[in-house]
Amino acid sequence: MIRAHIIVKGKVQGVNFRYYFAKIANQAGLTGWVKNSDDYQEVEAVLEGEETDIKRLLAWCWKGPPRSEINDVKTTMEKYQGEFTRFEIKR
Repeated sequence: MIRAHIIVKGKVQGVNFRYYFAKIANQAGLTGWVKNSDDYQEVEAVLEGEETDIKRLLAWCWKGPPRSEINDVKTTMEKYQGEFTRFEIKR
């Protein structure tokens, strides 16, 4: 089990990025959260779960949902903390 802190930059707001991200995370059994940044240029997330599932979601981040345009995906792998019980979209 690992933890990943992710920042996705580009046209990621107004394209349902958080919805699709959460759907994939929930299907994989990952826990954590995803939210829009205040500057409308990024989506930030923290995930915990199996490494293979997190890597699969990271690969999707480079593609994103329809109408998104991904410029960069920054990922920091961290020590698993078991902090979350589910995955949520933060407002």
